[in-house]
Amino acid sequence: MSTAPGPSLLSRLPIPAGLRVRFAVAFAGVAALVAVLVGGLGYDAAANLIRHDRASDFSNSLDTLLVAVGQSPLYPSDFLPSNQNHDQLEDRLTQSGDIGIQVLGPDGSVVEVGKPDPLPVDAKDMALARERAAGQVHDVTEDTGGDRYRVVTVSLGGVRGAVQLSERLSATDDLLDTLLERTALLATAVVLAAGAAGWWLAGRITRRLVRLTGAAEQVASTGQLDVDVPRSGADEIGRLGRAFDDMLGRLARSKDDQRRLVQDAGHELRTPLTSLRTNIAALPRLDRLPPESRVSLMEDLATETRELSVLVNELVELAADRRETEAPTEVEMDALAERVADLARRRTGREITVVVRSAVPGRPLLVTGRAGALQRAMTNLVENAAKFAPEPTPIVLRVEPGRIAVLDHGPGIDDADLGRVFDRFYRATAARSLPGSGLGLAIVREVAESHGGTVFARNRPQGGAEIGFTLRGAS
Repeated sequence: MSTAPGPSLLSRLPIPAGLRVRFAVAFAGVAALVAVLVGGLGYDAAANLIRHDRASDFSNSLDTLLVAVGQSPLYPSDFLPSNQNHDQLEDRLTQSGDIGIQVLGPDGSVVEVGKPDPLPVDAKDMALARERAAGQVHDVTEDTGGDRYRVVTVSLGGVRGAVQLSERLSATDDLLDTLLERTALLATAVVLAAGAAGWWLAGRITRRLVRLTGAAEQVASTGQLDVDVPRSGADEIGRLGRAFDDMLGRLARSKDDQRRLVQDAGHELRTPLTSLRTNIAALPRLDRLPPESRVSLMEDLATETRELSVLVNELVELAADRRETEAPTEVEMDALAERVADLARRRTGREITVVVRSAVPGRPLLVTGRAGALQRAMTNLVENAAKFAPEPTPIVLRVEPGRIAVLDHGPGIDDADLGRVFDRFYRATAARSLPGSGLGLAIVREVAESHGGTVFARNRPQGGAEIGFTLRGAS
């Protein structure tokens, strides 16, 4: 039966969950692992080498003694300081300072006491002192004087005595203990240094991230979008800061747009609602009004209701922001223009002409975009022209690579209004008596900007206006 993986080691540690602490613990943990591995392997290798060297030195001294007693008869007096051969013989046997010599007489008694501690003499050692054959060996480990020794007794032969060679094993143990202690101290220092380095490095790495976190928390707690966000650096934190700052900027602009939309909508809705309220108040007296007043009242009600419906629909269209719900596709702009013109002909009864100027004759004009939004933008342009162009003058919908324009033969646009015709709810003085919400061209601008384009409006030299927008990525 499978089980879910448990929490990581760092998440189980009883420490603050800050990145700086986690960095320091992670660095120290890695350093500890490396120090244990390297230190352990190094200590083991050094210990084996030291033990091998000491054992090799003692084996060489023992071999030298065996060769010496086998070549010529030796006496206990040969190992005494008073003998002229003593120094030479002792130098050959004591290659290491930890090797000592103790001399036994024929009866097993100690003739020359071993250094630094006297060595114990047991029955086997006494028997070797009385041994007739030279080079007989008794090897044993003894504890004496608080130290541990390896003692090898070698018979001199001819019942002349024996010589004891000793190796102080506790000296090797002391050396290895010192080495182990220093290795542990060094590993501890490495772990502490790694933890401090991790703490310092994490502080430098997370400094901007901490500021970014503080900015995000301030936005979450206060709702204020004008906070200071760190944007410096070419790494991931710098990119995150710039993206977060850009996001806050877009949110601030969106918030301002929503506020303006609500204010403008309230202002624009007030007029038709006031008119409706006035006309509805007159309905109870409808039977007392003259026939022509009744007709005028009902027409006003129908007109205001229709204008209110149009305004509400435009507001919903503008506020819905359907860019996320409609996926971009490859759109044939010439075919889309034909559909818009056909629909406008049925709605207005006007003559709508579609002019397509393609870079390659016979090839469709393609653009990657949202077909529904583009159709709405072209429809708004055509319907706007139909309001101002007198009948029966034609309206031209011109489609070019990266450019859509509607041309009419109306009165044109006042110079003071050219820069504002795409503003929300803005209606030129000449258009205030005509039906409309003042949002149609604002929607055109929203669609154009969402497709990477711009809007334009100009008066034609031969009369009338040309209003349209550009698109990016058209072919």
